[in-house]
Amino acid sequence: MTEGFDFEFTQDQLQKILPKVKNANDWYKAMLDALPQYEINTVERVSAFIAQCAHESGGFTILQENLNYSAKGLVGTFHKYFSDEGVAKPYERQPEKIANRVYANRMGNGDEHSGEGWKYRGRGLIQLTGKDNYKRFSHAAFDDNTILDNPDLLTDPYYALHSACWFWNDKMLNDYADTQDLVTMTKKINGGTIGLDDRIHHYNHVVEVLHG
Repeated sequence: MTEGFDFEFTQDQLQKILPKVKNANDWYKAMLDALPQYEINTVERVSAFIAQCAHESGGFTILQENLNYSAKGLVGTFHKYFSDEGVAKPYERQPEKIANRVYANRMGNGDEHSGEGWKYRGRGLIQLTGKDNYKRFSHAAFDDNTILDNPDLLTDPYYALHSACWFWNDKMLNDYADTQDLVTMTKKINGGTIGLDDRIHHYNHVVEVLHG
């Protein structure tokens, strides 16, 4: 068995699980360090964690939110903030402006003009979002505002992974991994069941590879 895990976990397995990733060695080292700290150490827990992160990050290749939407896309995705294409048009294809509108006055962010919606947009493997979450993770990891002051650190594999583990632990997702409750787990992560089929597909693939 791999130290810290109750099964043999190899870099070759990770490369099979994440075929799009070119820096599998960096991710593997980070996982060996981080996952056992959060007791993500069984086949079920590791499979659920990697599956959810893979869905959120395009197979561990996208570590920050894009938000490059057309007017039609804004109405469909953020209807609460863009009631029709007329309202959306001035924001079309302007990710910074979009983030500052949709993330304003919530999750600890200031108003639309504060710029905090963009500054604290989704980053890391599980798309940590909002000033409050950045601050909480920063204090958990550093006992200070390091991440809050340097949010792009979450695009580094080490911190991208640790922030996802912190979020995972905060939401007690190991409990749902143990019972293979991917539906509740997904709701805890994104507030609904968006992408559930893809998450299940990733999960089944990871389990298959890890069981070898």
